[in-house]
Amino acid sequence: MRWRPWVPACLAWGCVAALCGSRGLCPAPNASRPEPDPFPVDVIQENYVRNVKNCIFSVVYPTPFKSRVRLVAVSKEVIENILDLDISVKGSSDFLEFVSGGKVIFGSVPLAHRNGDGRAVLRSSVREFLCSEAMHYLGIPTSRAASLVVSDDDVWRDQFYNGNIKKERGVCNTDNFSLLSITIDYGPFGFMDSYDPDFVPNTSDDERRYKIGNQASVGQFNLSKLLQALKPLLDPRQKQLASQILKGYGEHYYSRFTELFKTKLGLLGENENDNYLIAFLLKIMEDTKADFTMTFRELSEITADQLKELHIPEEFWALQDLGKHELFSEWVTMYLLRLNSNNRDSDAKRRTRMATYEVLRIKKCITTMVASADYVGIDNSASHIQLCITLSH
Repeated sequence: MRWRPWVPACLAWGCVAALCGSRGLCPAPNASRPEPDPFPVDVIQENYVRNVKNCIFSVVYPTPFKSRVRLVAVSKEVIENILDLDISVKGSSDFLEFVSGGKVIFGSVPLAHRNGDGRAVLRSSVREFLCSEAMHYLGIPTSRAASLVVSDDDVWRDQFYNGNIKKERGVCNTDNFSLLSITIDYGPFGFMDSYDPDFVPNTSDDERRYKIGNQASVGQFNLSKLLQALKPLLDPRQKQLASQILKGYGEHYYSRFTELFKTKLGLLGENENDNYLIAFLLKIMEDTKADFTMTFRELSEITADQLKELHIPEEFWALQDLGKHELFSEWVTMYLLRLNSNNRDSDAKRRTRMATYEVLRIKKCITTMVASADYVGIDNSASHIQLCITLSH
């Protein structure tokens, strides 16, 4: 066993605060609290190790830190638009105590899930905070954090496994899969730079079960497990209907996949060769290890005349990589023919349409900020973390 300093991250969807007239926090520890109806809650209030049956949540009260607590960063938009608080509240002692677990504010429902003490290491907390903010501003539904606080408290952590072999991957498995398509649980994750269907962000996934190229089938597997869990609640007709719906997963998934890539390529209308055109491009990208994000961004900026002449400006480095493939010119010819079938569409409209859809770049500051938090220390890195949260917007 060893001591390690850990910190909690207060997630916005887990902090439901009651409001005062000034949009501040209202301490009222003795008042009745709202229950998370309609979910069954553990009737036992005492906190001790036991099996918890026939419920989803247990009501718990956070353990306050013993040492000095510092507010490292906040998300202004989460505080104002999700928690409906004034940003000035971040300067109050009530807010710091609330988000660090030192005080339960009236209207809050503290809940426990599984085991653990709720503390997280600073490095991964910074990474999750920054990435969730960046994902939100990229238009991707995601869990979000309201604040990040740190303390000098040490906690017990077992630095050794028990020696028993156990499959642990934790990327796109069933408990990390959202029916609402919300990105959750930023544990081992990564942005794919060069296009690679075998890309796996989790080093523990030795079998590459959750690689990019398998995510469609993994999604279907996860839904089949959900259906299996729900079957005891369904009558025979509902079971049959659910099975029929699940059988249509593949067709629906690949239809949506095609539509997304048609949008990325600026294609309008229908064409029987669209799937081949998309697959052809992805294969060239895989062979040349072209950057996934910048390939489509640069296609949104280059003109049709430049493509026709295979005149790729030097600054379009992703397309320069793509152009090294012996079949690139063949794909360009197919692509331009397909663009010409876009009725009443101009090249300028095509580029504007694609540029609206494509991101300019994936934020690269997350790794840098994580490193800086380790290097310069908690107190000195706070302003850098807050700056990077702002930049992620």
